[in-house]
Order: sequence, then structure tokens, then C-alpha cells
Amino acid sequence: GTKQNKYNETPEEMYNRGTTFFNNKQYANAAALFEQSCMASNQSIHFACVNAVFCRTNICQWGESGKQFDADMERIALLIEFEKLSLMDETGSWKRQMSTHPHMMLGFPMKDSKLQRYVCESHAATDEQLARIQVDERTQRPYVRDLEPGLPIDQEQNFPKHLTESKSPDFRIKVGFIAAGMNSKAVLYLSHDMFRFFDKERFQVHIFATQDADSPRFIQEAMRGVDWRERVRSNVDYFHEVMHMNNNHMALAKFIDDLGIHIMIDWDGYARQGQRPQGLYALRPAPIQMFHQEFLGTSGSLFVDYLITDQITSPEYLQNFLYTEKFIYLPNHFFSKGHAVQEEILPPTFDFKKPRNPYVLGTGSPQENRCLVPSPNKNVSFVYCNFHKFLKLNPDTVRSWLDILENVPDSLLCLLENPVEGVVHLRRFVNEINPTLNSRIHFVPWENNPFDHQRRNFDLCNVVLDTHPYNGHTTTMDALYAGVPVVTRSDGDYMASRVTTSGNIVLGLEEMNAYGLQEYTNVATRIGTNATLFNSIRSRLIDTALQRDPMHPFWDVSRYVRNFERGLEMAWEKYILGIPPENILVVETMEEKDTFEKHDDRYLLEGEYDIDAAEQGEDDDKNKKHLDGGSQEEL
Repeated sequence: GTKQNKYNETPEEMYNRGTTFFNNKQYANAAALFEQSCMASNQSIHFACVNAVFCRTNICQWGESGKQFDADMERIALLIEFEKLSLMDETGSWKRQMSTHPHMMLGFPMKDSKLQRYVCESHAATDEQLARIQVDERTQRPYVRDLEPGLPIDQEQNFPKHLTESKSPDFRIKVGFIAAGMNSKAVLYLSHDMFRFFDKERFQVHIFATQDADSPRFIQEAMRGVDWRERVRSNVDYFHEVMHMNNNHMALAKFIDDLGIHIMIDWDGYARQGQRPQGLYALRPAPIQMFHQEFLGTSGSLFVDYLITDQITSPEYLQNFLYTEKFIYLPNHFFSKGHAVQEEILPPTFDFKKPRNPYVLGTGSPQENRCLVPSPNKNVSFVYCNFHKFLKLNPDTVRSWLDILENVPDSLLCLLENPVEGVVHLRRFVNEINPTLNSRIHFVPWENNPFDHQRRNFDLCNVVLDTHPYNGHTTTMDALYAGVPVVTRSDGDYMASRVTTSGNIVLGLEEMNAYGLQEYTNVATRIGTNATLFNSIRSRLIDTALQRDPMHPFWDVSRYVRNFERGLEMAWEKYILGIPPENILVVETMEEKDTFEKHDDRYLLEGEYDIDAAEQGEDDDKNKKHLDGGSQEEL
């Protein structure tokens, strides 16, 4: 291309240098170069145009009054529509993947929700072929390797073997979990406890780890000796270190097939680009293939048979519109979380310890700790929090947060500086709307240790304000187990936008779900100004975390695994009977339901929650003290 910038670079060279900045998480520099590449190429380098938008969203670079963000979202929508027409041939086959990545789409508020599915379909159709691209050592030109003989694997030929196996009296379903994040990543933080509860008489569990373990130094210093990977290893039948095959999906597919895996569960989806086993599922290493947990959305493919979800997160009326998979509906929330069974995570308490100066983890109330920023001569009435990455924020959400601050006098907003580079842009946006509110918005630094990070919710937050359309997932589970209620919007279609909504319903906190932006603002305002309402909701949430014999179904990992196992068995049974994949609804036995309902009845007899009384603001001394941030030593 023609030299365009002061460095006399072509658009392609600008793009490459922008990629280097992006890989180093220098988002402002990356955004500038991607935008230059996009414009200098007359917007023909679509990846540059998209990446510029993604980098800007990472650091809240939204332009004056959010106008740049609005233009960016329009750019994404128009580009997807254009590429849908230009990249799909008359047979419906994709010539190449769309320029927008599926993981980006989780945070882009599109007016047409189906655009996300188009993006995923294009990536699913081309993912495997891209995984076969190599560079010729002599010419240094890329080429696509041929598929090796026997690929994709014909699982119909394996069916007689599977049928014979299933009739054996000691038959066990061989289930494999594959992930790049089999180390100190969020997916393992949430899910490693599952493997403690699998029924080894019915299941043989295989792990396929496609990336290296964490360094011993990281485990000792950041994790204080806690190694989730080793915990998993000790609780499964086989732990396969397949890092050497991560860039050879054909060898990996054959390896899995040779092991006779019956059900494969992907814990990457479209996350961890460059680390995930790209193209693997298209080669059909197992007769049944599923998505679970990490990437919350459709695969857009015909080779992912099931998506593990629940009826609130993925309602059936949206299935044909947004998904290509059939659903395995779990009861009591589809999301795995091990907070209640990890000894490193402390359960919440109703009272707070006395504050320390300087701050010590586990001391003080949110009003006293003030987001770790001293506010002399001013009492803090209420502390709202959000500890998400900035890429989940958008102008509409932040405007509503500012309205909430104005509605709740002397309240604070406590955010995570993630990344630090975005703080200046976010403050600039706030300054354009109401400069006086910047003094009531504070930022805490990233905390490497996940247990300390989780505990900070209890110390620093009265309520978490969720993001839309990309909810907090791990961060929401952290907050809820700290006894911190989460206000969320429930009017989204994306799977990633409905996780908190479903959780609140299971927890009995449906009043925290708001259907629209104005209601979101109203709910958050009401809970910040009504002591009785806040303390009732907080107490009910803490009760769920402390409940034992039986454990509350939202937190009960063993109960979760029992239902998870049933879903796998039902999928396997359909396969053996020759029934194509169809939606599966896992229903708990009456005995299990009766056990919980008896416990729940006992709870209600102690004092049923009366929202009408709460709305009238009938505060008692204890409620008022909690809202004002009073502390007590634990007994």
C-alpha cells in the first residue's frame, strides 16, 4: 500500500506494529495504529478496523459524550452485515472468518443480537482450516496442510464399539475436559472442585491440558502454595499433558479418539485465542461434544452437540435465533462455582471487624474502608462496586452509575483499575457529564491472589453494579459469596448477559433483576437509600452461603455434579439409542427437592421477608447501624 503515516509505513506495517502493542497490552498505542491502518487502507483491512474498536473498549476510550463508542458499535454492526454478504458463497459456505472475534462480541451491545451468531458461525466454519496453516520454510509463504487420513473421525464407524461397551456391567462413560486454562485461571478457580464429587463407578474422567502448569514461584508467591491443577490431577482418572499437541490438532484428535473418549467438554470455546486447541472439535474426536463454562455463547458450529446452560440463561425461545447447539438444562444455575467448599475462601459474616489503619484484609465495613481512599470530614453512606475489566463497561452503563451516585447522597463507586491505562479515559468521560462526581469514584489495584481478591468484596462493597450485556461471571460469584448483592439488567438476549439474572432467581433475590436501564438505576438507588431493604436482601444472601444440611443448591458442588452427571448420562443414552441430539432437561428427584423445601420452610417460619414493609423504610437500630457501616468484633 501507499506510505501513509509519519513513519512512512504501509497500512499492513501499521497493522503489524499495532499488533505488537496489543500483545504488550498497550491499548492506546495499539488503537491508534489499528485506526491508522484502517483509514489508510480505505477500511479494506477489516481486522484493523475491528481491532481499533476493541482496543478502545478495553480502555474506555469512548470519545466526547460517548460518540466514538456509538460510532464504533455502528462500525461493527455494518461490517458484520457487509461480511455476511461478501464472505458467504451461494452454497452458504464461508470463504473466511469474519473480522470480529466471537469473544469481542460478548461486550459489544448490538441492536441485533443475531449478529453474534453470524460471527461465531463464520469462525466455526473456518477454524479447523486455519489451524492447518503453516509457513513454508523455503519460500516463507503460508500454506494449508492437507488433512491426514482418517480425519475427520467417522464416529458412525465407532458406534458398534460404543454400543458393545455400553452393555458391559462395569461400563463407565469416558468424559474428557480440555482447556488451555488448566492452571490458575478463572475456569479452574470455579470448577476444580467438581472433580472431587464425580461418581467413579459411572464415569472415567480424563483431563487434557493444552498449556503448561504455572511456575513454582507463582504458585508459592501469588497463590500461597495452592495449586488447582494438582488438585484436579489428584481427583481424576487420567491427566494428560498434551501441550506438545496444542499446535497439532490432528494428532490431538487421533489421541483422544484412540483413548475412546465418549464425551468431550470444552472449557475454552473461543477464549484464549492462540492457546486453545483450535480446530479440534471439527475433527470429531468424540461422538458427543459440548461447550461448558468458559465461553458463554454459541459455537456457531454443527460439531458442538450440546451447550450446558439453564432455562433462564438460555431461554428456549431464543434457541433457534442465537444458538446452533441443543441445550442441557441444569437446575439451580448452570454455572459451576466451588466457593463454599474451598477452605481458602471464608464464608461471609453478618457483622464486620473493627477497621485498621492502614487497611488490613478482613477488617472494616465498606463505609469505613471507603474504597481504600481516605475521605476526611465526610461520612460515606453507601459503597457501590464493580470489579470487572473495563472492556465490559460502556457509556450507557456508566451514565446509569453516575445517576445512581447523584440519587444516593454521599455514596461512593469503587472500581478495579483493569487496565490502569483506562482510568484516565473513564475519568474524562465522567468529567464531561458531572465533574463533581469524580471525587466519589475510586479505583483499587489488581490483586494477584484470588482469595484476597474475593475477600475484598466483603470489606469494600455494599452492592455490586453488574455490567450489560457482558455480565460479571467469576466476579459475580465472588461478590455473592461475600454476601454482596448484585444488581443486574435482565433484558439481554446473549447468554453472557443473563448469568447474574439466573443466579439471583435461584438465590431468591429476583428483586435485584432489572428489566431495562432505568429500572436498573431505580433498583440500585432504592437499595442504597432504604436500610431495611438493603439489610434484608444482604441477610438473605448471607443465609444462602451459610446454609448447611443441606447446603443451598446454588453453592452445593456435590449436588451440582450429580445433576451434571445426569445430563451427561442422558446425552449418552440418546446417542446409544440412535436419537440425534435434542434438548435435555435435568430434573432433580422428588427426594432431593423435598429435602431442600423442608429446610426452606423452616427458614420461612423464622420470619418471612416482607418487601412491602421494607419499602416503607421501617428501620431498626441494627439495620441502620449496618447501613451506616458500623463494625463489631466477631464473636
